Amino acid sequence: MKCVICKKGATRAGTATITLERGEMVLVFRKVPAEVCEVCGEEYVSEQITASLLETANEAARSGVQVDIREYVAA
Repeated sequence: MKCVICKKGATRAGTATITLERGEMVLVFRKVPAEVCEVCGEEYVSEQITASLLETANEAARSGVQVDIREYVAA
């Protein structure tokens, strides 16, 4: 896929660190599978993975998590 940000680079399989904030909660996911632009480094996460991250964030918020760093694990 061609990068929509720099319009120069192609993306390749890699990983990203995703930070989600909601109110006072900060949740960091490391090693999230993503397509990464080889020129500018822009990261693209699939819709399926994004949905999984948001579901995990909702569960964390309900359980009262304030700050958490997790390594991504495929469902």
